[in-house]
Amino acid sequence: MELERIYSAGAPAAIGPYCHAVRHGDMIITSGQIPADPKTHEMVREIKAATKVTLDNLISVVEAAGGDRSTVAKVDVFVRTLADFDAINEVYSEFFGENKPARVLVQVGDLPDGALLEAAMTAFVKE
Repeated sequence: MELERIYSAGAPAAIGPYCHAVRHGDMIITSGQIPADPKTHEMVREIKAATKVTLDNLISVVEAAGGDRSTVAKVDVFVRTLADFDAINEVYSEFFGENKPARVLVQVGDLPDGALLEAAMTAFVKE
């Protein structure tokens, strides 16, 4: 089975040599998304709004590949500071509701374009 490269019109263009996601069978693996507004490409600099934009960007990619929020199995989150942990959790909880995907959240030294966070998802095609 071949890998299918996925691109979403609802997410900002990649800032490097990669696609938004790869789909293999019913598995969807996204590239990282940062909180860049998909229309203006401006970086969102407030943590709650940045978290929401990042998750919205990722879901647009998952949906372009045939999944949705209910099919997200795991989210990897990279943050510049763990001081934002509670704010991220608040938005994350609202975003996913009862669907609680597995998650990794780690602090890193820096992120592209000075972003406050970057995240990626592993999801599945909706049956």
